[in-house]
Amino acid sequence: MKNFAYVRATSTEDAVRRSRTLPNCQFIAGGTNLVDRLKVFLDQPDGLIDISRLDLKQIASTREGGIRIGALATNTAVADHPQIRREYPLLSRAILSGASQQIRNRATVGGNLLQRTRCPYYYDTAFACNKRQPGSGCPAIQGINRMHAILGASEHCVAVHPSDMSVALAALDAIVEVESTHGKRQIPLRDFHRLPGNTPAQDTNLAARELITAVILPPMPFAKTGVYLKLRDRASYSFALLSVAAAMDLNGDRIQDIRLALGGVAHKPWRSLDAEAFLQGKSGTPKIFQQAAEIALQGAKPLTHNGFKVNMGKRAIQRALMISAKGGGVV
Repeated sequence: MKNFAYVRATSTEDAVRRSRTLPNCQFIAGGTNLVDRLKVFLDQPDGLIDISRLDLKQIASTREGGIRIGALATNTAVADHPQIRREYPLLSRAILSGASQQIRNRATVGGNLLQRTRCPYYYDTAFACNKRQPGSGCPAIQGINRMHAILGASEHCVAVHPSDMSVALAALDAIVEVESTHGKRQIPLRDFHRLPGNTPAQDTNLAARELITAVILPPMPFAKTGVYLKLRDRASYSFALLSVAAAMDLNGDRIQDIRLALGGVAHKPWRSLDAEAFLQGKSGTPKIFQQAAEIALQGAKPLTHNGFKVNMGKRAIQRALMISAKGGGVV
């Protein structure tokens, strides 16, 4: 691990001000992913700004009827919060499926959004990696790529985003609130993460030195039907081979509104907008759900070892939609 300066911020304003005066710095809170990267020299900042003691841990209702989650709220606090469990249950289920209790107790909402891929070629510095060193190549394309992307990839990167929580947030139309010395702004979660394109080293659309301060969930009454279905090699906190977040508003047998997002398939949480548009106004039948699943994965481009994700994804989407149509529940 490289030696670095360490400072403890006393407020949000202090944190963003220090980020301008401390060169090549990063914010640290729980550190459950960042510390791992520091240990193997993937990240080599000159300074760390500790924000863990800032007043950003509250979870509170908004005037609009949604909920605002502070960036330093732990995953445990979010998953166990009564209002979230009642009104946004798929978020609770996604978090609980994502990590052990010990990690959930330490990991934060902001950090979860910023965690980086678990692609083994990224972590092993014996290999080239465009995310580590732009222009060096992507060995996963011709290598072992069972866990890699089937949607939205590029010739420069086929890594997937590892977060379960972010997939749920994509389905819930979440908004990320950020702050810098230039002021505050809000970024829809759908636009927060990036596809790799020709700049795979950039995971998000955060500007330099912007600090995540909160995640806002808008009111969504039908989110109570939410489902989070995660398929993995083992039940004990593996990263997703593929996951589905779905929530449906039915009026009789007609779909009035729908949200559908996938994980484990792309460089970012993948919102299936074409499938959502197809489902609007349709009957909630197995045949319609099958057609929606085909639409959701019609652009898939599997690699040598991950073609199974296409059929697995179609079946998982159908199952999640069926469960949501029946009111949701544990999957």
